[in-house]
Amino acid sequence: MINSFLKNFCLITFALIAPITLPAGGIQKTLNQNKFLNNTREIILSSNTSLYSFPEINAKELLALDIGTTVSVLRNWKVSENEIWFRVELASNKLFDDPNKITKGWIKM
Repeated sequence: MINSFLKNFCLITFALIAPITLPAGGIQKTLNQNKFLNNTREIILSSNTSLYSFPEINAKELLALDIGTTVSVLRNWKVSENEIWFRVELASNKLFDDPNKITKGWIKM
């Protein structure tokens, strides 16, 4: 009886204490530990360009971007030596902007 009580006590203690140290537990990482904030690359466009729906010139043009527009680079796509595309995201205020506003697309470099 004491043996089963000791087992149950250890099991309950582990079940209550161990999860707070796991990633899905109650401990939250500080912002300094997250690496995603430092990995964003932003560029400022030096010429007028178009935002496309996918990385191809024949793709649907979503928006015309002006000189000086700041975009965050999400990834790149190399079609050939002379044709490189960037998947970008436009800066937006998600609380106040229209939720249907286009914020992501492809630009040719």
